[in-house]
This record gives sequence, structure tokens and C-alpha cells, in this order.
Amino acid sequence: MLKFRRFICLISLVLLTSCGAYFNQPFVQDAARAGEKSKSTTILEGLPEAASPVEVAVYNFSDQTGQFKPVENGSTFSTAVTQGSTTILIKALEDSGWFKPIERENINNLINERNIIRNTKQEYIKNLDPNTPALPPLLYAGLILEGGIVSYDTNIVTGGIGVRYFGLGGSARYRQDRITVYLRAVSTTNGEILKTVYVSKTILSQALDASFFRFVKFQRLLEAETGITQSEPVQIAVKDAIEKAVHDLIVEGVKDRIWSAKEGKEVNDKLVNDYIESNKKEEELGLYNRLFIEDEYKNTFSLAAGTNHIDGDFATKQAGFYVGGTYQRELNRNFDLSIGGSVFDLNNGEQFSSIFGAIDLNAIFYILPKDNIAPFIYVGPGFTFDIIKPENEPLRIGRSFLKFQYGLGIQYKINPRMGIKLFGEQNIVNSDELDRRVNGSRNDFYYNFGVGLNYNFNWKNPKKLEEEKLKELQNE
Repeated sequence: MLKFRRFICLISLVLLTSCGAYFNQPFVQDAARAGEKSKSTTILEGLPEAASPVEVAVYNFSDQTGQFKPVENGSTFSTAVTQGSTTILIKALEDSGWFKPIERENINNLINERNIIRNTKQEYIKNLDPNTPALPPLLYAGLILEGGIVSYDTNIVTGGIGVRYFGLGGSARYRQDRITVYLRAVSTTNGEILKTVYVSKTILSQALDASFFRFVKFQRLLEAETGITQSEPVQIAVKDAIEKAVHDLIVEGVKDRIWSAKEGKEVNDKLVNDYIESNKKEEELGLYNRLFIEDEYKNTFSLAAGTNHIDGDFATKQAGFYVGGTYQRELNRNFDLSIGGSVFDLNNGEQFSSIFGAIDLNAIFYILPKDNIAPFIYVGPGFTFDIIKPENEPLRIGRSFLKFQYGLGIQYKINPRMGIKLFGEQNIVNSDELDRRVNGSRNDFYYNFGVGLNYNFNWKNPKKLEEEKLKELQNE
């Protein structure tokens, strides 16, 4: 019964993790429905009204990747992305309300039909009514929109996790693909490229499964499995990317005063400011949605608190307190130097307990220095000493020991100025007398574990820093 309950719990976990898809599995045919909106559709439709919609022509906005749909086994001649991206772009232009799309993709069909109408009127209608008006002229475009889907990258991120124990197990897997779209506006009067925008969109696929395989009784085997796989439709991803590109093209045009909103300058300024702020946040994200924070500050002051554990010659080991502060200076993107002091309690219960202080000099290496979550390791020399408080006397330093410390941690940058860090370190003392007892051949050591708050700053005036940056740019 215990094993069966474990199986039920695992199955329930897998199902609830993706219950939306699991409990809506298609068992019957669905009727046709209106197409789904992407995340960018609402943003595009929510743009303010244009002062004067611009006539635009789209001849061909096609798949330029030349890629076929990836398969695990064999080959396929199906394309990786939709071949109807021109139609998607025209729909996005209509939804925005800022453009009047003009038919150019199948212009031959339009011209042929107009010729049929013209010939029919000449041969039949004009004989009856000579005053029948001629066909109105075709609209011409002030802009031509060019570009296309320029890349489709598969498996840019793959991963998963799984566990199996005595026939009971489950796993989760995921994969990300990526499409890239370029869109440019070309003036029909002189051929000048007015604006070019670039948009990328990831495509997520997930798979969850669980299985159970066990002999529950003699010659009685229970086997069960379940799972679910979800893949984001590529067509929806293409639609999302194109609509985002149209939105960005509109705002870039407002920014450069190529066109304007109907309400005028106030709405234009708000639209552009929101766009710039959104772009700043997007620029902080790397290729794999890693958040990058530019480090403008060269100095850091940190306060930390936590717990301390001694590993010496006594069997009894109790946790003590730890508080400390450090100052560190950036040498380059990855390396810092720091100097710090700390006070902590080494506690072996009734056998030994004392307050100590330490001064440390460390070299710090940041593995991902520009990420908002940055692991780091550090190493360096130092020394530790007793802090003695005799009765009716001031504090004084007692015994002192050389030591060597190393540790690792992780830092989370709240913003460019503030950050939080978690760390753990081992301090190896160059003596076996730290706990006032010599036993065996191994020296004493202790551990510090803590959480700290970082404050980043510069000693120099911000104006001087800007002047130095300008000089560096001019030298480059």
C-alpha cells in the first residue's frame, strides 16, 4: 500500500504540474474557431489612433531561412516556418490602424481582373451607356515594407530532470527554438530606408511523463505510465514576432517624426518614452533570457551575518554567531580584491567557547559578472585572534593565528547599487591550538555561513566619471 500511495502521489504531481493541458486532451473533433491572438496583438491594437494612416505596399515578406522542419528520424520536405508570413504582416498592418495596406503580393491577379472589367465595359456597357465612368486609378504607396524571417534556430536551450527508484519514476524535459524577423520601411520617392527593426521570439516545447513498474505480488506485475507534451505553435510565434516588429516600426517612426498620433505631441512623447523604457529592460536580457546589469560602480561595501561552526579537537560542536563587513574593489569585469573583518563565536559547549575576530584579504572571481544572479568564488590569507574581556578592563587581543580561507557564494543584484549575497567558507588555521587543546596531527578549522547586503558606489564625482568615459570612447 505504501508503494502504491507513492505511485499515486507521483502521478498526481505530474498531472497537476501541467493540469491545464492534461485535463483538456482532445478526444473529439473541434469546430472551426477564430484564430488565437498572440501576446503582441493586444499591444498593437492598443496603439493610439494615427493622425493620418500611411499607404504601404508589401510585395514579399517571406521565409529566408531555407530550413526544413527538424525531425528525429528520417527527413522531411516540410518547411520549418510558415510560408504565409506576408499575409500575417498585412493583417498586423490592418490591426494597427496606422497603415493602409495595398495589394502587391498578387498584383498580376489584380491587374488581370481590372483588364477584364475594362474590356467588358468597352465591349458591352459603353454601347448602352456612353457616360459610364472608367475604372478609378490604383492607389500607390508612400512606403514599401521589406524584410522577412531571417533565421530559425533549433535547440538553443535544452534540458530536463528525472528520477527513477525501484521502477517508480518521472521526468520533465524542455526545448527552446528561436525565430528572428527583420522589417524595414523604404520610401518610394527616393528609395531611402527610413527605419529597420529587428525582433526575435523563442518557441517553447515541454514534455512531462511518469511511470510505474513493479511486482506487487508473486507473478503479478503492475505497470503504468502517463505523460503530456506541449509545443508552442510556430505560426503563433511568427505572428507574435511580426506584430511586435510592426509595433516597433510605428513607434520608431513617431520617434523620428515620420508620422504622428492623432492626439499630438503629448501622446507621441508618452508612446516613445514607454518604448524606450521597455527597450532598456529588453537590452538587459541576454540570448538565453539572462538578465544583465551593467556594473557602473567600482567599489562595494558589504555587511553580513550568519552562523559559525568549529571543527577542532572536541566532539561537541555547537553553532555560534557570525557578523562581518568587507570592502572590495573591482580590478576588471571578473576579479575583485577585498579586505574585511569579522567577529564570531567558536562554541564547543561546556568544553570550549570564546569570541574571536578575524581580518581577511581575498581575491574574488565572479563567474557571471554581468548577470543579475552571479556565482562567485574567493580565496586568500588572513589571521584570527582571541577577543578577551577581563573584568573591569577594556577589550584586548589575545592569541593570534595565521589562516587561509576559501569559499563560494551567489550574488543577486537588486539594482546596479544594491545586492544580496549568500556564502559559505572554510577557514583553515595554521595551528591546532585554536580551541586550546592539541590532539592529533590535523590543525583546527572553522566554517562561516552567512547572508550579506552589498552597497556599490564610486569614490569619484559622477561628472568626472562621465568625462573619463567620453575620453575612453574618443580614444577608441
